[in-house]
Amino acid sequence: MIKRLVKMTFRPESVEEFKALFDSKKELIAAMEGCSHVELLQDADNKTIFFTYSLWEDPKYLEAYRNSALFKEVWAKTKALFDAKPEAWSTETVSLSK
Repeated sequence: MIKRLVKMTFRPESVEEFKALFDSKKELIAAMEGCSHVELLQDADNKTIFFTYSLWEDPKYLEAYRNSALFKEVWAKTKALFDAKPEAWSTETVSLSK
């Protein structure tokens, strides 16, 4: 299982546009083969910083999404709204607590 985190900082005037874009595409992303969860998080203090959090069964499914027409469409629209370079991490669980 891959947990993907992407940090994005938007221009203040672009925040609502990004949220609308995410809401319009989240179900399509979640329906991609191998994806079991997609969510959008917003920084509690800086409202221009967002994180997407997604769960992928295997890295091959994440890579297939990243090469899809859907990703290319969403990413082109999203990156036009950035105020800073995005950061991304693919992670795996090492330890859990109850």
